[in-house]
Amino acid sequence: MRKVSEAMNPFRKDFPIVCVGGSAGGSAAYFELLKHMPPEMGAAIVIVNHITRTSVTLHKILPRYTKMRVDLITERLAIKPNHVFIIPSNRDLRILDGEFRLKPISKPKGWPDVITIFLSSLAQNWDGKLVAVIVSGLDADGTEALREIKKVGGITIAQAPDTAEWSDMPESAIKTGHIDFVLSVEDIAQKIAQIAKAFPGKAT
Repeated sequence: MRKVSEAMNPFRKDFPIVCVGGSAGGSAAYFELLKHMPPEMGAAIVIVNHITRTSVTLHKILPRYTKMRVDLITERLAIKPNHVFIIPSNRDLRILDGEFRLKPISKPKGWPDVITIFLSSLAQNWDGKLVAVIVSGLDADGTEALREIKKVGGITIAQAPDTAEWSDMPESAIKTGHIDFVLSVEDIAQKIAQIAKAFPGKAT
């Protein structure tokens, strides 16, 4: 069951987790997204990049676009608000007891499904507010998990395909019928800030 007692799970869950999944052309979307996000909005931003080789440098580049702390995820790193977390190369990412868990990538060849795996893990293991964002990319990674996010009360957002460098991923997400908002990247940033502001927790 997704609901568990506070006594058994003392970790904080009084803030939203925002998973931003992207692939080809995703870097430009990440830069624009962070540039328009307030640094103290009280949400954790997790960037799950489908092209794993670019994740090696993202955590060094993204601090140019945000005042939030940017971390490359390591095993059992605690998830915290007002932080940006980046998936490392060639790893599947999950969350358990408020911490990140890493395993060797399960699909080393072909199209990865790292976004789908992380979103499914969030739906199963985070008893708090969830936001799933799909931006520019090839293939359809993340699409299969959108139903799970919606089932647990999460919010789903896709980048408007005509604003994406590669529209495959957002178009695949939209076709599921499980997307709440289709927005430009700047508008996605504003929507996330609104969601975080409306959240009843007082994350700091």
